[in-house]
Amino acid sequence: MTFDAKAFIAEQTEAIHKQVPGKAIIACSGGVDSTTAAVLASRALGDRLLAVYVDTGLMRKDETEDVARTLKDLKVNHRILRAADEFFAALRGIVDPEKKRVIIGNKFVELFEREAKAFGADHLVQGTIAPDWIESGGQLRDRIKTHHNVAGLPPNMKLKLVEPLRDLYKDEVRAVARALGVRVAERQPFPGPGLAVRIVGEVTPEKAALVRDASAIVEEEIEAAAKAKRVPLPWQYFAVLLPIQTVGVHGDLRVYGQTIAVRAVDSIDGMSAVYSKIPHEVLDRISTRITNEVPGINRVVFDVSNKPPATIEWE
Repeated sequence: MTFDAKAFIAEQTEAIHKQVPGKAIIACSGGVDSTTAAVLASRALGDRLLAVYVDTGLMRKDETEDVARTLKDLKVNHRILRAADEFFAALRGIVDPEKKRVIIGNKFVELFEREAKAFGADHLVQGTIAPDWIESGGQLRDRIKTHHNVAGLPPNMKLKLVEPLRDLYKDEVRAVARALGVRVAERQPFPGPGLAVRIVGEVTPEKAALVRDASAIVEEEIEAAAKAKRVPLPWQYFAVLLPIQTVGVHGDLRVYGQTIAVRAVDSIDGMSAVYSKIPHEVLDRISTRITNEVPGINRVVFDVSNKPPATIEWE
């Protein structure tokens, strides 16, 4: 049966209106899932909805400015909350990826409850989609990884949860986004915990800056190659900072530098994926730029793992 995006929009707009008699806030990262949920909720609630974007310090390059423009264009009532110091403090010394996700989930809810109280809201809307709760486990399902907006939520959360996209897969969410006129409908996925799960090991502002700059180069070069018809645009493509140092040479000096892994995959719904066959000349340019432009990086590797057995993200 073909998915009917327009029928889904009408159905969920009415459902949200009934589900939320008062005010609600929505966690909006600027990605396709949360932005689509924000537009749906805004249609249902109008000025009774506040979209809150949290700058965690773990976002992509220029992300905050881009999200602010998107929400303004979509006429969604919103607030930009800058909280990088709080997130880095909460993550200090943490290396386990599951703990990272739970800490980030708790911190998000703490901030959203604070904003909800000021706004007078008692509901929290989220852009949770089917792969989020499937991979987070529960009942007979094994936990692949905790999605911070599902198993990462604290059990004592005061806000009532509203998840209009919960039963959709990514391709269906994109169809809804297109029907709503959302500019980021085709944007590649970005994990809720942001760059925290693209830094293997402890998260620090310095490491976040490195992987942010490396990811920007990966995105620029792959998108340029796709625009030039040298490669199909992958479903997702980014950089990961590894917790190892290797020997390198700068001029005549032996130095230890850090390693970046480049990840690019093709998928439909995120439940399975194959690594993208990026041409060597594109990888060569990515490697050259990263090692020349990102301080302290002297080695770049390309991930050729499929999902399964690997996941798309490294953590």
